[in-house]
Amino acid sequence: MNKQLAAEKFVKLLDIVEKLRGPDGCPWDKEQTHTSLLPYFIEEAYEVMESVDEGDFETFQEELGDIMLHVALQTQIASEDSKFTIADSLDTVNEKLVRRHPHVFGDKKADAAFEAKQNWEATKHEEKNRKSRLDGVPLALPALIRAQRLQQKAAYAGFDWDKVDDVWAKLHEEINELKSAHEKGDLENIKEEIGDVLFSVVNLSRFFEIPAEDMLRATNKKFIFRFQKIEEELAAKGKKLEESTLEEMDEIWERAKGVS
Repeated sequence: MNKQLAAEKFVKLLDIVEKLRGPDGCPWDKEQTHTSLLPYFIEEAYEVMESVDEGDFETFQEELGDIMLHVALQTQIASEDSKFTIADSLDTVNEKLVRRHPHVFGDKKADAAFEAKQNWEATKHEEKNRKSRLDGVPLALPALIRAQRLQQKAAYAGFDWDKVDDVWAKLHEEINELKSAHEKGDLENIKEEIGDVLFSVVNLSRFFEIPAEDMLRATNKKFIFRFQKIEEELAAKGKKLEESTLEEMDEIWERAKGVS
């Protein structure tokens, strides 16, 4: 990596953003606030995720640039309000990375990724003076991501199954409890048990070191592709979905499985 060139390009971005926010700048950029930019930032983050899912590195490159634009805009606004500067943010993250990686920048040892992350979580807990080891997982996270992060935090503190067979057993236990709730017709218990089943599936995903959110997003994409194949084939025959049988649709679905 040409760090000098990257630094020059980043300074140019900061100059552009400063001009956009200046007296002769863009009316839209000038009226933005920390809060007004948040929806766009979230959108950009999801566009980054989508480009990774698609393996589209040209778009990935572009979307990462958009994320950096948001960083530049947010820190420019903070600087104008005399809150902090981007240099302050960089100082903070640089110091934090060194402090929380004593196995790299100090004399501690961490022979595995889990141990390294365990050290990170323990240090962060002490630094933030938190009451619970589960603190710090944002409420606004999608539920699957939040469930996996909560489980990870508990695991780093030593609260975890010893082997994957235990996780499978827990999942089957929760499924059986869901079936029992269904047989009793207890709607409130059904709701609770569905949550427990989903939480157990996420736990299994975590044990395999697979992001549950990413896998569900991939399955959603797969479902859309196969369902649209059903729509296309039926339309080619001059038929609507409502005029077709489940058997017809399932036959097309099975063929679509061979290409997705």
